[in-house]
Amino acid sequence: MVKTAKLALEDGTILKGEGFGAECIKTGELVFSTAMVGYVEALTDPSFKGQILMSTYPLEGNYGVSSEWYQSDDIKTEAYVVRQLCDEPYHPKSEKTLSEFLEENEVPGISNIDTRALTLKIREAGSMKAAVANAEISDEELLELVRKQPGIEELNLVDKVSVKQPKQINERCEYNIAILDCGVKKNIIDNLVERNVGVTLLPSNTSFDDIMKLDVDGVLISSGPGNPENVEKIQDTIKQLAEVMPVAGICLGQQIIALTYGADIYKMKFGHRGLNQPVQDLETKTVYMTSQNHSFAIDENSINDTDLEITQINLNDQTPEAIKHTKLPVFGIQYHPEAGPGPNDSKTFFDDFIETVKTYQK
Repeated sequence: MVKTAKLALEDGTILKGEGFGAECIKTGELVFSTAMVGYVEALTDPSFKGQILMSTYPLEGNYGVSSEWYQSDDIKTEAYVVRQLCDEPYHPKSEKTLSEFLEENEVPGISNIDTRALTLKIREAGSMKAAVANAEISDEELLELVRKQPGIEELNLVDKVSVKQPKQINERCEYNIAILDCGVKKNIIDNLVERNVGVTLLPSNTSFDDIMKLDVDGVLISSGPGNPENVEKIQDTIKQLAEVMPVAGICLGQQIIALTYGADIYKMKFGHRGLNQPVQDLETKTVYMTSQNHSFAIDENSINDTDLEITQINLNDQTPEAIKHTKLPVFGIQYHPEAGPGPNDSKTFFDDFIETVKTYQK
């Protein structure tokens, strides 16, 4: 029997479709991704914590789910919205269906939704509070849940996804990197391990003194969810670290670096989410196709009175995509060089970071 599910938006819109996954009700900010593949990677990406993900590609679930593709231990999105669900997937690595994956993680899904129309609405009105109900609830009660939830800009979501204790990922090597975990993806860790460096994963609020006890050669501020202004204690730590070793940031990590050195951050209308964002390096004029997932961006005008400079821009809307400090070994990028499931144009970020670490230690 097909179960009716509901999607409610803060503007009063209520859409009905077919439920899949867990029979429950979840709230979050509704956002869309234009990626044609990678629903497993997206669902398990900690950067989606607090958000309801909608895929613009019309068919999801067709290649099933494999634990090899997870970017964290479980699903981090609050709910999933799709046009059409495939319940008979085919892939040699598939271990379960998309619906089974959501159900075991207590995440509701809704299909048979006009995602094209809903994407146009979000592009016009912006990302908005929403809820998916794959359980009995009246329209009025559902809308009340939607409207009473706090905005994502008010929350400290990093605390919900960061490790609680230090974790040694790769044994100590000649060069050693610490990751301040704001919601790190598995592929970020894998890219460092592949380059033969020691890797230690640390809680995002780890102090400068505790990091220095580890005798590391560089620190990476990871990607993660929510508002960078709500990440506690990390800015003072970055300032101290940058005086003694290279510091790099990915996505949320770059935004935190920008705030640390005096730039401003703003919430975008509907963000960048997909696998086809063109980014240009301002010095070399090289264009990269990049994977992106972020709601916040650096205010380019606020850079002028800081020691930061913009080194790359998004060719679609000219927003800053990479920055560096003009006096310290500090830099960051807004996109995802770990690129799971792709593209792979920008993986050289990891090579550049490790080369900076090696050069600094000489």
